[in-house]
Amino acid sequence: MSIELLSILFVVVFVAVLLTGLPLAFATGAVAVFFSLILFGVPGLTLVVGRVFTLMGNYVLLSVPLFIFMACVLEKAGIAEVIFRAAHVWAGRIHGGLAVAVIISCAIMASMVGVIGAEIVTMGVIALPAMLSRGYKKELALGCICAGGGLASLIPPSVLFIMYGLTTGTSIGKLYMGGVVPGLMLAAMFIIYIIVRCKFRPDFAPPASDEELAVPLREKLLMLKELILPGFVAFSVLGSLYFGIATPTEAAGVGVMGAIIAMVWNGNFGWDKLRSAAFDTAKVTVMLYWLFFGSSALIGVYTLAGGTQLIQDMLTNLPVSPIGVIILILIIWTILGMFIDWIGILLLTAPIFVPVVTKLGFDPVWMGVLFCMSMQMAYISPPFGPAAFYLKGVTPPSISLADIFRSIWPYLGLQTLALVLLVAFPQIVLWLPSTMTY
Repeated sequence: MSIELLSILFVVVFVAVLLTGLPLAFATGAVAVFFSLILFGVPGLTLVVGRVFTLMGNYVLLSVPLFIFMACVLEKAGIAEVIFRAAHVWAGRIHGGLAVAVIISCAIMASMVGVIGAEIVTMGVIALPAMLSRGYKKELALGCICAGGGLASLIPPSVLFIMYGLTTGTSIGKLYMGGVVPGLMLAAMFIIYIIVRCKFRPDFAPPASDEELAVPLREKLLMLKELILPGFVAFSVLGSLYFGIATPTEAAGVGVMGAIIAMVWNGNFGWDKLRSAAFDTAKVTVMLYWLFFGSSALIGVYTLAGGTQLIQDMLTNLPVSPIGVIILILIIWTILGMFIDWIGILLLTAPIFVPVVTKLGFDPVWMGVLFCMSMQMAYISPPFGPAAFYLKGVTPPSISLADIFRSIWPYLGLQTLALVLLVAFPQIVLWLPSTMTY
């Protein structure tokens, strides 16, 4: 059987298994076992087992549950409420101040948690009622929450960067630093858009009340007190990676300890909260690991059959410039993101695409940030758009899913513009990693 026909069969069987309703993690594992038996017989199953055991022995993989636990602890500690309250007070005089406060809060939370869904739900519970009660248009209120929540995919300690680094063998520390400037740039673009739109359409965001504007400076400064320790935790995690003091796993461990101390510092410590954070961490981690195992086994079987080399040869021999190949890959990722979760896209495509990118002379760190930007776009893109479904779960019945999807289009346009800028000017990504001390 030719490798071209085998590649088609891989896709057909994989899609057929997914259509049965089997979860992605088990679908990839089942297809891997099926084709290993067909192509290599019973001895081929050792490949599947070997891939799983190799991953289980990867020390860096420990950073995933640690960073997720850090995020869950900070969420249970009520840090998001503190951040939003402080951001609202400081941004009160700006056009669309509450919406701007959402973006600022999401950017700060992203530097602490690295998990997207938590931000969407938290801001939906805290910020959405505050905006709607003050007369903000649904379009502005819903859109800023969805877009702001996606910043956790770019601003470290993003779990996406950890998984990309593990899958492609790229330095996680450099990936983290590569995401800082693009993440802040995108947040700034969102804020500028909100201010400009609300300036020309005052009906979108009524001005803050006199009582809110009259908060004295001393009280504003006191509101920042509760952010000192959580902010120090985020800074210590990123700083230790930037200066090469700690590995990602060690930095994650420090972050967990700091998050627990921050919980105690803010008077929100409770064993029930810690237990709940541990349960949430276990559920997310198990899901990610099974996806990792299944996809890795599938890619291993496909690679041994020669399929990976076929696709890589096809991409490198296309009659287009190297940047044209990059654009094609980004288009594929964007389309896949409309239907498949980011972890599936990463584990199934990155082992094939990233070697091509490296062979063409591009930096894998740059490509990793492009991937995360593409997945951030996919996070709010219909029809899959998980951000919309997360938010719908905490909105009043009067707000429909269609309302949420209509609100995201301006932000999707800004994300596309940001992606174009990163492709055109790679130094936006690569400057900060180039200054690292190791």
